[in-house]
Amino acid sequence: MTHRLARRPLSAIVAVSALAMPFAAQAEDVTPEQVVTHYADLAHTVYTDALRTARALDESIEALLASPTPETLAAARSAWRDARVTYQQSEVFRFGNPIVDDWEGQLNAWPLDEGLIDYVEADGYQHELGNAGATANIIASSTINIGGENIDVSEITPELLASLNEIGGSEANVATGYHAIEFLLWGQDPHGYEAGAGEREVTDFVVGEACTNDHCDRRRAYLAAASDLLVEDLEWMVNQWAPIAEENYRSELLAEPAAEGLRRMLFGMGSLSLGELAGERMKVALEANSYEDEHDCFSDNTHNSHYYNGLGIQNVYTGHYQRSDGTDFDGASLESLLEQQDADLAAQLDHELKASMAALSDLKARAEDNESPMTFDMMIAPDNAEGAEVVNNAILALVSQTGSIEQAAGALGVSSLQPDDAGHTF
Repeated sequence: MTHRLARRPLSAIVAVSALAMPFAAQAEDVTPEQVVTHYADLAHTVYTDALRTARALDESIEALLASPTPETLAAARSAWRDARVTYQQSEVFRFGNPIVDDWEGQLNAWPLDEGLIDYVEADGYQHELGNAGATANIIASSTINIGGENIDVSEITPELLASLNEIGGSEANVATGYHAIEFLLWGQDPHGYEAGAGEREVTDFVVGEACTNDHCDRRRAYLAAASDLLVEDLEWMVNQWAPIAEENYRSELLAEPAAEGLRRMLFGMGSLSLGELAGERMKVALEANSYEDEHDCFSDNTHNSHYYNGLGIQNVYTGHYQRSDGTDFDGASLESLLEQQDADLAAQLDHELKASMAALSDLKARAEDNESPMTFDMMIAPDNAEGAEVVNNAILALVSQTGSIEQAAGALGVSSLQPDDAGHTF
């Protein structure tokens, strides 16, 4: 089985044409400079919100560890789902912004060989062939040996966990981020294509004789360290987009010609839409009928991750974001800029973005149906024609909108956009 990071190389990114914008902005018009500045403001707002929900998750994990009960475990799981809503809308900033792409793997790498972290049930455990870390079990060990190297893991810290990502050269060795925390909160999903997510008992976090599956003290330390690191990483990214006096990524972006900023926006939209969401996250899992390639595979939250990825693409186009507290953030948008240049194309792209969100909404609604839920891992089962149709509809809608995103780039003076297709043919 092939494992991938949710981080794609930036080799497909090409330099933007430094041509001036092909229209003369009038006083009442939205300008490219305003649009790029709002894009930076939007990124700062989304990452700030992701940090807020990550801190809430951290607090819920502290409550769980202070008093491990079914109620505190359920609250931590709920906080994790809430944190995914905000973070998934940030992924559109990854493509085209190298600083985000280089950083993102520590937070959202997937799929992971969970045996690196904790105990697994050997029966049915699928992992990357030849991965020496696939059953290392950091939590049960003071030393692990990967590729002939002895590694001291006796003290579990955020720094140690970060150093273990891709240990032994395997991208499946993921020790940190949302999915490591997800695995610790839910455990393995033993249900395959059937209904049901991971079923970790809260007693896995109880110290003393009531501890189940041994090493509860180290499991607790691992969960706390992974959560602390998640918060620290998001704090760093918030500062990179903040409107502050000292130099950061935001200042570098805004110092570039506005056409370069537009390219990064459109490349991010197109690459997340095509290569990552339609390709890596949906097409791969569907064609291989592989629930191991499901994005949020331990919690069965994949439908939400896909939906909020799609919403993130739409947010960049419309310049709109609804914060986790329900308040709205709006400003100069690509949508307005494109309407000024080509109203028909703007209407076409708006229609296609709404169509992709409708398809992703259907996928989400099927998974959350109270009477007969069909989660993503059930949709991709070999004999589920209805589920395959739901997934394919979303893929086709995402592919269609990517074509219009490329047309929009041309209309706005950005040449050779070439969104990353991640090697997929559609």
